[in-house]
Amino acid sequence: MKKLVGSMVLALSMSSFALAGGDIAPVEPAVVAPVPEVVDDSGFYLGVAYGAVKSEDYYTDSVNEGYDEQLDTDFDSIMGQAGYKFNQYIALEGRYWWSTGNGDSTYGDDPNGFGNYRFGDTDINDYDFEAWGIYVKPMYPVTDELDVYALLGYAGTKIESDNFSGTPDVLDLDDNGFSWGVGASYSLTDDFSVFVDYVSLYNDKIPYNADETGTDDVEVYTINVGLTYKF
Repeated sequence: MKKLVGSMVLALSMSSFALAGGDIAPVEPAVVAPVPEVVDDSGFYLGVAYGAVKSEDYYTDSVNEGYDEQLDTDFDSIMGQAGYKFNQYIALEGRYWWSTGNGDSTYGDDPNGFGNYRFGDTDINDYDFEAWGIYVKPMYPVTDELDVYALLGYAGTKIESDNFSGTPDVLDLDDNGFSWGVGASYSLTDDFSVFVDYVSLYNDKIPYNADETGTDDVEVYTINVGLTYKF
């Protein structure tokens, strides 16, 4: 009798639980999202590049009205760079350029009849170039291999020349100032990358002579193509 009563109570209890929607759902294992791998992109790097440098010098004379002169000088240069990449978005970089030969100069047309005189790599008018720069380098990874970047910093630019008589030319430049650039780099391997960029080294007005009656509007910029190695 006791067994019968116990069985009836158990049956009634299970029926009530079923009517109340009390089905026991199976316990599913917790899904753990994969943690993305953090790539350490920091480190030192070194690089070397060919630089095509151009100096544009436009002279105006406030006393001799209409006396204007354009002097363009092209240089072949080697550029060395060293930097530290903090992450994939920012780096600090130093650069140094030096010319590999005499500059190739061209005088433009002016109303006083100078015409076009091309001196080239001759002994009558030799130009040498060197420059340095320190830059903050913000970067943006377009793809895993391709980065675009800017250069914002401070640079010193020096151009020395000998004119026809072998004495220093009044168009010499030795000055410091703000410098900027833009470029792109492409990773060939984890360590090696190629890059191309444009850098404005100098853009300002300087007095042409002691009494400052003449003014030179000088711009110096370079296009660089090179290779970097990341440690």
